[in-house]
Amino acid sequence: MSASTKVLITAFEPYDRWEQNASWLAVQELTRDMPTAPKITTRLYPVDFGRVRERLECDLAKNYDVVLHLGQSPGLGRIHLESIALNIGGSSRRRPDECQPLVPHGPVAYRSELPLADWAASIRSAGIPAQVSYHAGTFLCNATMYLTHHWSAKNGSGTRAGFVHLPLASCQVTAERDDIASLPVEQSAQAVRIMLDAIAAW
Repeated sequence: MSASTKVLITAFEPYDRWEQNASWLAVQELTRDMPTAPKITTRLYPVDFGRVRERLECDLAKNYDVVLHLGQSPGLGRIHLESIALNIGGSSRRRPDECQPLVPHGPVAYRSELPLADWAASIRSAGIPAQVSYHAGTFLCNATMYLTHHWSAKNGSGTRAGFVHLPLASCQVTAERDDIASLPVEQSAQAVRIMLDAIAAW
C-alpha cells in the first residue's frame, strides 16, 4: 500500500455509567498529531445496533482499504486485537439464548486478515500491554467487525478489517472506589498509531 491508502477508524459514544468512552478518547488523542499517511477518516458511532448498521454501511460504501474499529472493554488490563467475529448479536442484558444472527444465513464467523500478531508484538515492544484475542463478545464490538467483513465479502471490496478492544482510560477510573484496570489514553493512542504506521509501510 501507499500514502494514498484509505483507513477508517471508528469509536463509540459513552454508554451505561461511563461518561466517556476510552475508544473515542484514544481517537481524540491520536488526532492531536495525526499521521500524514495513511489517509485517515474517523467516525464516532452511537451505541445502538440499528443506527450503527446504517452508519457503517454508509461509511463502507466509500471503499476504505483498512477499517480499524475501536471500543472499550471495562476490566481489561491490556489491549486486545480481536481476530474473530461471530454471526451473533445481543446485549449484555439478554440471556445467551436470546441472541440472534447478525446476518440470517450468513457465515458463522469471519477472521481478520490483518497481521494482528505482528502488531501486538510491536505494541508490546513499545512497552504497552497487548495481545491477540479470539472472541470479541456478542455486542456491538463484535457486530461492527462482523458486518464490515460481510459487507466487504458481499461487495468484493477487498477491505481488511479488525476490532481493537481498549482498556478503560486512566482518567475514567480515578473517581472509582474499586480497583479497575486501566491504561493511560496516551498509550492507547500510541498503540493505534503503531498499527497505522505499519499500514503506511505496506
